[in-house]
Amino acid sequence: MNAFEFKDVSFIRDKKTLLNNVNWSVKKSENWAIIGLNGAGKTLLLQLICGYLWPSKGRLEVLDQVFGHASIPELQRRIGWVSTALQYRMKNRETAEKIVLSGKFASIGIYQHYTEHELEQAKAILKGAGGESLIGKKYEVLSQGERQLVLISRALMADPELLILDEPCNGLDLFAREKLLYQIQNIAEQKNSPTLLYVTHHTEEILPCFKHLMLLKDGEIFAKGTQSELFTEDKLEDFYAEPIQIIPLKEDRFAVYPK
Repeated sequence: MNAFEFKDVSFIRDKKTLLNNVNWSVKKSENWAIIGLNGAGKTLLLQLICGYLWPSKGRLEVLDQVFGHASIPELQRRIGWVSTALQYRMKNRETAEKIVLSGKFASIGIYQHYTEHELEQAKAILKGAGGESLIGKKYEVLSQGERQLVLISRALMADPELLILDEPCNGLDLFAREKLLYQIQNIAEQKNSPTLLYVTHHTEEILPCFKHLMLLKDGEIFAKGTQSELFTEDKLEDFYAEPIQIIPLKEDRFAVYPK
């Protein structure tokens, strides 16, 4: 079964085609990384998947719901989306586990009644994601990497079927980035992990768990396939339209630099 499927999807705004004829299907439990330069259309693609925008043309089905015949608010509750921008909307005085718990209610802050069992569940999710040391700490004292881990745990609190990680390492130093990536790999390896989409500019962030790769350029899919198929100098030089070199890193990861 598919997590989502684009069939001849285009998105047009002010008579300008920003996404053109996208055909892409992702099966449930497949983990994909998306690479694209600024202006490629990555955020638009994510907004379509989450139902914040609708296709101008074509057919889009997400988690077995066809756009035009689906309850979008209900669909959105089945999708987790983590981005750096979300960090700045959280309440600084809340503890890490309360931030995680708020994911159950899809709210910024907690205004609903919750049980002690639900709070313990939030702590367990945070612990499972590698954030046990953050329990009891206020959000305002957390580092940026720790905040991202809390936000990922918050998304998992809603038990999403699809989890989108939108450039989660932006602004992190080298060590914070590697620590966060380690935890993402752990989440991917857990039983019943959601389907993961990881969006980035940087190939060195693409972990072994992201076995599938999509290259987005100028609003169109340039290529899609496995890492082994697309991580070649010829393919990436065509994509970037510049000479590049691929440098192998640890754990089946690769960095791409100008030649």
